[in-house]
Amino acid sequence: MQARTGILMQSIAQILLLILDVAWFIMIAHIIMSWLISFQVLNLYQPVVRQIWDGLNRLLEPIYGPIRRFMPNTGGLDLTPLVALIGVYAARIIIYNNLVYV
Repeated sequence: MQARTGILMQSIAQILLLILDVAWFIMIAHIIMSWLISFQVLNLYQPVVRQIWDGLNRLLEPIYGPIRRFMPNTGGLDLTPLVALIGVYAARIIIYNNLVYV
């Protein structure tokens, strides 16, 4: 019985790690795309670029919104994605360490 519980917990932890990895790559794509838009490599007047940008913003706003509420105003520099990436990485470390040492 205890072995089944361990396998179940390991499976749940691996699923959570997968979700965090997907979130990590979505955030990286958003950050890179924001740089490309800022340096005018990508143009938001192109429909495909606009759709991808809006989709990424809609996916990430539930994560970025609460972080933006407690972050200080830094002018034109938005540090919210950096804080979110550190949070995802920290959660991944916590889950992985608990998975390995169980």
